[in-house]
Amino acid sequence: MSSSIPVPPAIVFSDWDGTITSLDSNDYLTDNLGFGYDKRQELNVEMIAGRLNFRDAFVDMLKSINTPFPECIEILKQNIPLDPGFKDFYSWCKSHNIPVIVVSSGMIPIIKALLVSYLGESEASQITIYANDVKYLEDGTWTIQYRHPESGFGHDKSRTIRKYTQEMEYPEGQRPKFFYCGDGVSDLSAARETDLLFAKKGKDLITYCVQEKVPFTVFEDFKEIHAYVQDVVEGKKTMEEIMEVSTGDMEKTTH
Repeated sequence: MSSSIPVPPAIVFSDWDGTITSLDSNDYLTDNLGFGYDKRQELNVEMIAGRLNFRDAFVDMLKSINTPFPECIEILKQNIPLDPGFKDFYSWCKSHNIPVIVVSSGMIPIIKALLVSYLGESEASQITIYANDVKYLEDGTWTIQYRHPESGFGHDKSRTIRKYTQEMEYPEGQRPKFFYCGDGVSDLSAARETDLLFAKKGKDLITYCVQEKVPFTVFEDFKEIHAYVQDVVEGKKTMEEIMEVSTGDMEKTTH
């Protein structure tokens, strides 16, 4: 990072579906246009148990959807709400030179279309997105084009975050604080890559973190994340004070 550009006090990496959005767009498409909720939940159980990887399960979900891709985007615009606290959090981050970076196992065209719908073209264009793409097939159908097809995650978020943080340049003693926000199975690879992990209440990421003894802080929406990040950036609280769950007492969050 050039010395002429101020080093951000923090960087927030965030999952997209079910985190920045209140509902998961891919789950919505699968449940309503594909093979349905029950089959999807069966795949989720297999993924959490480690018997099926996310990459292959996600392809199965998308194969069950026969709706043309442009129609899928329009349906999602009408049915996927933005997290109620995200706009204010994003505005605060912008005003404090804090990048908000989307790291998603979803597809870039869907994320961009929804961001424009939520924030407008100008604001949406300023948010960096690392995600998968869409591949159109000769028969007119579509499927996902993975960022890391060799990985069982399809998009290995840990690799993306690690590359970003390792390539950053900053003066000694001015390292930004790194946060990650997530909710589900696709966030498993990112869970250990930042200073503080926010895991959404009641979602699969917490199950994994408890199993693997990965420290995390529970959140319900971005209003809470906003308060936590602001307290750290303003020096009101330390990371340790915000960390609700340590390696030794994670089980408390599940009861």
